Amino acid sequence: MDLANIAGSMKPSLQLRLSQQLALTPQLQQSIKLLQLSTLELNQEIERILLENPMLEREGGEEDEGASPSLPDAPEVSMATAGEEFVSPSERVSASEEEHEAPSVTDMPDNIGEAYDSVSDDDIGEAAEWRTEGGSRNNNGDDDSDFQEFQAAATSLREHLLGQIALMPLCDRDRALVMLIVEALDDDGLLQQDLEELLPLIPVDWDVELEELNIALHQVQNLDPAGIGARNLQESLLLQLKTLPESESRRLAMIIVDGNLELLAARDFAKLKRRLSCNDDALRDAQELICSLNPRPGARFAPVETRYVIPDVVVKKYRGAWIVSLNPEAMPKLRIHRVYADILHQNRGVSSSLSSQLQEAKWLIKNVQQRFDTILRVSQAIVDRQKQFFEHGEVAMRPLTLREIAEELELHESTVSRVTTQKYMASARGVFELKYFFGSHVSTDTGGECSATAIRALIRQLVAAEDGRKPLSDARIAELLGQQGIVVARRTIAKYRESLNIPPVSQRKSI
Repeated sequence: MDLANIAGSMKPSLQLRLSQQLALTPQLQQSIKLLQLSTLELNQEIERILLENPMLEREGGEEDEGASPSLPDAPEVSMATAGEEFVSPSERVSASEEEHEAPSVTDMPDNIGEAYDSVSDDDIGEAAEWRTEGGSRNNNGDDDSDFQEFQAAATSLREHLLGQIALMPLCDRDRALVMLIVEALDDDGLLQQDLEELLPLIPVDWDVELEELNIALHQVQNLDPAGIGARNLQESLLLQLKTLPESESRRLAMIIVDGNLELLAARDFAKLKRRLSCNDDALRDAQELICSLNPRPGARFAPVETRYVIPDVVVKKYRGAWIVSLNPEAMPKLRIHRVYADILHQNRGVSSSLSSQLQEAKWLIKNVQQRFDTILRVSQAIVDRQKQFFEHGEVAMRPLTLREIAEELELHESTVSRVTTQKYMASARGVFELKYFFGSHVSTDTGGECSATAIRALIRQLVAAEDGRKPLSDARIAELLGQQGIVVARRTIAKYRESLNIPPVSQRKSI
């Protein structure tokens, strides 16, 4: 190649190229972030923004008296005030109840959620910070049980025992040794340490011997609750049995606990009857007595952590149709602060920071509204697919994937995933996380599909109805399901059974 050609190839040139690139604006970043937050986290985020942005305020406060109406371009969004907790319905009414007041359902524009569409997890990067908070279904218990737990949590195990020790006629030395034993107990009220390990904790000039610590331990074991101060499960059960009135069941129970707990755990009732020389009824009574004991006598004094679930949506049956509505107790009431907005309007261009904060406040109000609109759309789509569940329960749950809902609503699958995480639905059958309605499935003989949730419900029903003397094995359960057209492998049955905390067949056998 000569120099002329080389010079020609090095001439500068201009080229135009067209390409598409996803750019996450600050508004879209905030929209994605708010969508993935739980209701409690949303409250915390809004409180943080309220402290930073004077252009934003809540409705319903004292400052509302005599206040001007909200700005026309500031749509209202309703949600419970920060820290207010919505207690989910504790009474589970019959699913067949149809007469409810017609819930108000917001008319949804067709393009709601487009801001989230086609934005995958990889696209978010650092723009959306994931913050998780454990949640679960709200288990309804009776009021008496809740009150007893609250009362127990109000007094710790240590305080409960020290109160009894204060009434005992002991000298200062003996009282100090008893209190040393109490301080060494774990949360279950058991003494996991050997007494020899406690001796170095006692001043040398006290000249305490191991026998004195044994005496102190026996004094602790006589305190309430029964079984406290035991060094293992066997000793704890024996201590509890000794406090019961004498009977044949108590005598047999003490023999079983003293040296035959392994046989009882293995459900080897034939060998137990030979060793105890008793019949089925006597052994059954002894077994029931042992099962009534508390293996963790101090656990009821442990602090109880109460966690509340705030449903985002409520589903009710109205005129034969299941309708979803937003929970007004879970939605914020936000608006533009009229005073600061008027100041900004009268002094245009004076403060660029106030103008920026006004725009951010409008973005937040719009994004919060869009968040709840999207949650409502997804929830209604789920309910439409799972009508049989609300009618008949878990056995009627149908297979459902995130992709089905995403395609129906023309949203990205990752958007549906964010909407259904830590968002809850209150219904006549209880409070459920939206994720609960999605799951795997197995094929049936007829070419259909059966959800894993329905299979678990069927397994629970079969086990509940089984003969205790001849419990169903995993293979037998698989066979019974096969007779209903649901083909499930034995290993799958075992996996589902374990997820339901149902013990294996050998541990379900009764006398």
